[in-house]
Amino acid sequence: MTKKVINTDKAPAAIGTYSQAVKAGNVVYLSGQIPLIPATMELVESFEEQVHQVFKNLSAVCEASGGSLDEISKLNIFMLDLGHFATVNEIMSQYFTEPYPARAAIGVKELPKGADIEMDAIMTLNEG
Repeated sequence: MTKKVINTDKAPAAIGTYSQAVKAGNVVYLSGQIPLIPATMELVESFEEQVHQVFKNLSAVCEASGGSLDEISKLNIFMLDLGHFATVNEIMSQYFTEPYPARAAIGVKELPKGADIEMDAIMTLNEG
């Protein structure tokens, strides 16, 4: 099976030795997204804005891969403060409908660029 690198300027450029996503068959592995604005590569301010920006960035990579957030099978959420769990759930409900993806929420000590949240995902495309 061949791998295809996915890249879009509608999401932040990779800031390391990785691709925004890699497609293998009908599965797309999305790299972690932090709340950077793609045009400026600057972080948004409040935690709520950061969550929305991460979902926008993930959505852009999903679309560049031929899918959407609805096709995410597995979502990993990394947060500096798990006390924000309820906020993440509330905002996530604005981007996803049932059936929801499998998910993990993980508390971490530090994230790139001083972000408060990062998410990565696995998307399964419904290719005919």
